[in-house]
Amino acid sequence: MKILLDAMGGDNAPDANIKGAVNAINQINAEVVLIGNENIINSKIKELFGKSNISEISDRLSIKHATETIEMEDIPTHAIKTKKDSSMVVGFNMLKNGEGDVFISAGNSGALLTGATLLVGRIKGIDRPALAGILPSYKSRLLLIDSGSNTNCKPINLLQFAQMATIYLSSTYGTERPKIGLLNIGTEENKGNELTKESYKLLKEKSEELNINFIGNIEGRDAFSGNVDAIVTDGFTGNVFLKAVEGVGRFVKVSLSESLKKNFLSTMAAIPAMPGIKRFAKTVDYKEYGGALFLGVKKPVVKAHGSSDEKLFEFTIKQAENFVKNKTVDNMIEEFKKINSKSGDKIINAE
Repeated sequence: MKILLDAMGGDNAPDANIKGAVNAINQINAEVVLIGNENIINSKIKELFGKSNISEISDRLSIKHATETIEMEDIPTHAIKTKKDSSMVVGFNMLKNGEGDVFISAGNSGALLTGATLLVGRIKGIDRPALAGILPSYKSRLLLIDSGSNTNCKPINLLQFAQMATIYLSSTYGTERPKIGLLNIGTEENKGNELTKESYKLLKEKSEELNINFIGNIEGRDAFSGNVDAIVTDGFTGNVFLKAVEGVGRFVKVSLSESLKKNFLSTMAAIPAMPGIKRFAKTVDYKEYGGALFLGVKKPVVKAHGSSDEKLFEFTIKQAENFVKNKTVDNMIEEFKKINSKSGDKIINAE
């Protein structure tokens, strides 16, 4: 297996990208290809690790030279079409041509989504691919889809998000009949805006036919109860929800740490509880869960956080290996083939 990593994408590139790849390489079986300016990457390898060649660190690490970089301020479609030798476009073309098994980037989100759709292509039967992020939940995990790629959605999009979530959780984590909820401001069927009310109706109508275990509306406060496996929503709401959760997680960790260090007595009292405190901190740390998977395209694509540090790149690389091992994309393609043949495209083209 070969993991393709955009070495120039993200706020902390290329240092964090390189360090994350080096940290991950002895925890995985795959090869990792760092895509970007070879001179810059090699100089960083020497600066960070004192090696003149990346292969001295591991024979499963290599570099693919790319002369350009898509910047965060670049217009997505224009950048994908004009920066042909950017680390992102080179990565997508390698993925498309079978020169890699999964592509990871922390770069320009819009460009990543545009490139995945235009260069790699959508799975037949999926109108809009979506970002699916994993979050901690009580004694479990929570899949959030869409977490930021489609800010304007139709009910059919949320129905397809539910389909993709079901297939992903079943094939990757072995979750039997994953419970799918619709993010809303109340649990009642008639609550919400036009999108959520119409989406509820469509999910309720099509769930049995599409093997979706739809459990109804879920309020934000109940999302982490452990009673739901995946939450579907539009990308605008999902991204706001995601960033609020990440912010609360950071707040809890900082506040807890400061409270324990407030005085001598609280510090001494915390010592016996430190193993439990560390387990709790790990549970609420979003970095432990890697990046967001871009579900709905023909090859595996992972969007790492733009602010990813070496730890988050490390976990994202490990997550990407599992994504490929579990053949999630292949399973999704097969499932949608079955759905398309049964529905005659009626569901796909619903308004």
